[in-house]
Amino acid sequence: MPQPLKNSAADKESLHPRNRHRGRYDFPQLVQNSPELAPFVAVNAHGDTSIDFANPDAVKALNRALLKQYYGIQLWDIPAGYLAPPIPGRADYVHYLADLLGSVNDGVVPTGKRVRVLDVGVGANCIYPIIGHREYGWRFIGTDVDPVAIRVAKQIVANNSVLTGAVELRLQPSSTNMFVGITKPKEVFDLTMCNPPFHSSEDEAEASTRRKEHNLGTSQGPKPTPNFGGKPSELWYPGGEATFLWRMATESALFREECLWFTALVSKKETLPGLYKSLQKLGATDVRTINMAQGQKISRIVAWTYLDAEKQRAWREKRWATQ
Repeated sequence: MPQPLKNSAADKESLHPRNRHRGRYDFPQLVQNSPELAPFVAVNAHGDTSIDFANPDAVKALNRALLKQYYGIQLWDIPAGYLAPPIPGRADYVHYLADLLGSVNDGVVPTGKRVRVLDVGVGANCIYPIIGHREYGWRFIGTDVDPVAIRVAKQIVANNSVLTGAVELRLQPSSTNMFVGITKPKEVFDLTMCNPPFHSSEDEAEASTRRKEHNLGTSQGPKPTPNFGGKPSELWYPGGEATFLWRMATESALFREECLWFTALVSKKETLPGLYKSLQKLGATDVRTINMAQGQKISRIVAWTYLDAEKQRAWREKRWATQ
């Protein structure tokens, strides 16, 4: 049975005002532009035209259609089992980061390739660079510890001329480092972004998927199937989200002069106190929590900088003033 709330208007009203996906999905239009979506579209038990969001193939087909219709991505595919994330929520993160930059630029969102963003854990899907470049013209460096993810993301960029010169992919050689070993000397970024793995083990990730399957009534076998897919590096990290973000915060202090805003999604509110304490000890001058919501799902972005107001002003004038 398809999940009923994923295509509801109420589910989308809480998205960022500039998010292109605030309304219901226009499935007839999506199918017209992407006929391969048609086999997955049906009227569900609630009388709504939708897809089965418990089916990872259906989710991938929907993503392909949305990326084509809204972002001009003609060729997009990922291997079986890799994360095919929900596009509306990913777009929200990008739009809130645009507002974050605008907050230190007299309310004006800086656009174009002068804005450089580091996406930690870009994944095979390359979603954040696609949305960020197509919406704001930003230039991205995407990193990942998975060679296959980097190879597939590179292929997506190569197959779509709208991304030419805008996205560079780099393999992170260390399974524990976030910034160390990936940035080049004198390289600077206006933003970093990351959607951390928030489970602490494969067993915990499977248990979470089982709970979702039970709630949806879609359990079909002994091993659960995540509806959005996901490889281990995308779903879990030893110590979970809290440990991952502690490591990220610690490393960020090593690059305090090379980045204006470090940011990460935080799924669990229990993670926040420890992260705030770490950032205070590390000397962050400004820490902001930006709440996001899509229907009943609540998440938030934590953003921090080590630059005081004077340095932020100098950064803005040097990098964005001549746009």
